[in-house]
Amino acid sequence: MVLNELTGCVIGFAIEIHRVLGPGLLESAYEECLAYELSRAGLAFKRQHPLPVVYKEVRLDCGYRLDLVIEEALILELKSVTSLLPVHEAQLLTYLKLSGISTGLLVNFNVPVLKSGIKRLVL
Repeated sequence: MVLNELTGCVIGFAIEIHRVLGPGLLESAYEECLAYELSRAGLAFKRQHPLPVVYKEVRLDCGYRLDLVIEEALILELKSVTSLLPVHEAQLLTYLKLSGISTGLLVNFNVPVLKSGIKRLVL
């Protein structure tokens, strides 16, 4: 699947979940629903995938966890907050840099219309 198609598919799943459940749930509930949809679609993904930091020759386990990594090509960072802040974008950009994955979606489910809560970031 081409990256743009994959991104569109994942956004479609997120919109469907938001349409059914609405805003206000914990991030973990939305993650569970996305895992269900990704499984149904036959897409490969990892949940709460650990991300080490490599400094020179030292690998540091700093406790970073990627919410979802889909098809080894897309990082999905989920939020359920009043509004997305620059720190949320910085977090996803850091994950992209450390993982070597070039594309990520920042999805805030705590909005009236999900389209306004989605940001695509590309390195």
